[in-house]
Amino acid sequence: MTAQPVPAGDGRVPASAYPKVRRIRFPFGKPEPIKRHFVEDNIVMSHLAALLSGGFPPGEEGFIRSVRRFSDQITDPVLKKRVAAFIGQEAVHGQEHRHLNDQLIEKGYPLVRFLTFGPDSKRQKAWERGQDLLPASVHLAFTAAAEHYTATVAERVFSDEFQAIPMTSEVRNLLNWHALEELEHKSVAFDVYRAVGGPEWIRIGVMAVLYTVMFPFLIVAVLLSIATDPSGWRPIRVLRETVGVFRGPLLKGLLPDLRKYMRRGFHPDDMDTAALLDKWQQELFGERGVLVDHLK
Repeated sequence: MTAQPVPAGDGRVPASAYPKVRRIRFPFGKPEPIKRHFVEDNIVMSHLAALLSGGFPPGEEGFIRSVRRFSDQITDPVLKKRVAAFIGQEAVHGQEHRHLNDQLIEKGYPLVRFLTFGPDSKRQKAWERGQDLLPASVHLAFTAAAEHYTATVAERVFSDEFQAIPMTSEVRNLLNWHALEELEHKSVAFDVYRAVGGPEWIRIGVMAVLYTVMFPFLIVAVLLSIATDPSGWRPIRVLRETVGVFRGPLLKGLLPDLRKYMRRGFHPDDMDTAALLDKWQQELFGERGVLVDHLK
């Protein structure tokens, strides 16, 4: 692909709107211990959240690698700064989810253990080799599509209905911080893809594949995770909670919002989250923000 200098967001994103890298640390287990089923004592939601957390560190590393494969083709100075901030945010996301994952492994989530591997491990090297086998344009298109997934879910995390779900306080803080930063950088990988001449058909095709396989994959993974949890062997309760998850604030109406990405000419900023960002930036990191004391 040939680099085509493009203003940040093609004029949609003001030059001052860089994602902010926050050095932060969550004291998981203090003062409130993490329960095995840490989301509303809900078996299904707890396993879903645990698997997502388990997958974030290798996922974030893959996103960073996909963008870095084009670092020498990014010529726009605004986009360069946004990419640097995107990389910084994703790196901290991986770091903090690893800390949570350590706690979840202790609580008995073996699939989280499987997804947790060190930087010099054989699984890490195999993961990197697998990414490098992908054409660079496909790898970057995958990241742009995945960022649409995370940004769309992030909007739902900030809904009143989701915020009302009882869960371990530091897990909620982590989810809110992560959701905020996903919205802050939701268009960065997309803008890199477009700036380096990524074809629309690849962008849409990659999302179509993700759209088709993601939910079946998650359902199987969650059921497998529950099968490893003797305290979760309650079929009627699990069935009831599964229906509740699909009808709940996180997944209800998610598919139509994901499909918007497959329109030709779509841009992530077509989904206006500016007011939501302003509100939660103040809520979390304003003068009296609830996470100010977590910053390092």
